[in-house]
Amino acid sequence: GLMAVFRLILIAVEILVGIYVYCYIRRTMEFYGMDVRKIPFKISAVVLAVVIALACRNMWSVRIVIILHLLTFALLFDVIALFTKVICHKRQPGKLYRFGRRLYGCGLLPVAAAALLLIYGFFNMNHVIKTEYLLKTEKNLGDYKVVLITDTHYGTIQDTEVLKSKIEEINAQNPDIVVLGGDIVEEGTSRERMQEVFRILGGITNNYGIYYVYGNHDRQPYTQNRSFTDEELEHAITENGIVILEDEYVEIRDELVIAGRGDAAWGNVSKRASTEEVLDGIDREKYIILADHQPVEAEENGRQGVDLEISGHTHAGQVWPVGVLSELAGILNYGEYQEGACKVIVSSGFTGWGYPIRTEEHCEYVVINIEGAETMQAP
Repeated sequence: GLMAVFRLILIAVEILVGIYVYCYIRRTMEFYGMDVRKIPFKISAVVLAVVIALACRNMWSVRIVIILHLLTFALLFDVIALFTKVICHKRQPGKLYRFGRRLYGCGLLPVAAAALLLIYGFFNMNHVIKTEYLLKTEKNLGDYKVVLITDTHYGTIQDTEVLKSKIEEINAQNPDIVVLGGDIVEEGTSRERMQEVFRILGGITNNYGIYYVYGNHDRQPYTQNRSFTDEELEHAITENGIVILEDEYVEIRDELVIAGRGDAAWGNVSKRASTEEVLDGIDREKYIILADHQPVEAEENGRQGVDLEISGHTHAGQVWPVGVLSELAGILNYGEYQEGACKVIVSSGFTGWGYPIRTEEHCEYVVINIEGAETMQAP
């Protein structure tokens, strides 16, 4: 089945990595004057290549992130070196070219580049910024400020003090509405940390409520050793004044609607209500915000009258170049999009997932300022 195919792909990747690393080590040894034809050097190169290739087997370890960054930079410098050689092969090599070839040949460029990027990545994971958007609508409503916090994965890879330190800053935004976009907790979150994070988030000041949609990790579906039950999770959310919206909606001041979807990856996807069913009975003249953990079905949401979809889940790729590849594949990865009649804002999340490294985009909370026709028509 799919697992067998995945294993075959993984074996193929390990073989390719091993071959490339072996060739790279041999080339570097030659640069330092080692005779790679001698058995001890051959064995050393083979052993190192095998060890590095096998290290790629554990997809959830930090070392694979380090190895992939090293390999990516090594390939990048190989391409640059080949391109430079093709351009300069008919010219008399100058001092700059010879220096560049020596620098390339020593094998340290990928190590230095990866080290700098990974140091930045560790810092970036515990540094959270505010990202702000201004949206204007012709619909008849006043101004609203919506704060979106998603993907905190609390108590796992980010220092818990980071969220606590940001609450005062978030309160200073004076939000009208707070939306918690899912994956606030995950499989690695203890029951105590789960209860703690909802106490913290439930304390955010607001005018019209704090609303929550489940993500694919919140109910710990990917482990057999859960630290809390669905009931304990729901109780922790609601006892702190947070409203769960799972294929439900609420109306605010008879002019704005906040709807929330059940997560597309939780349980049987067919059990998730359609957008049409969720919005049944809503006056489409009202401004409709739909919170969905994953940025999916945006065009259909637009056809159903949704003005704004807010999501997380992607982490903007988190580890370079995943986000770049996602954008190239047409995935709504990070930022502001217009999908048909629906505006979509995808947050990179308050933290990352799995690895304590973020080398793509940043950790953030989002402030969305909505300016309605009432404001635009005011003198």
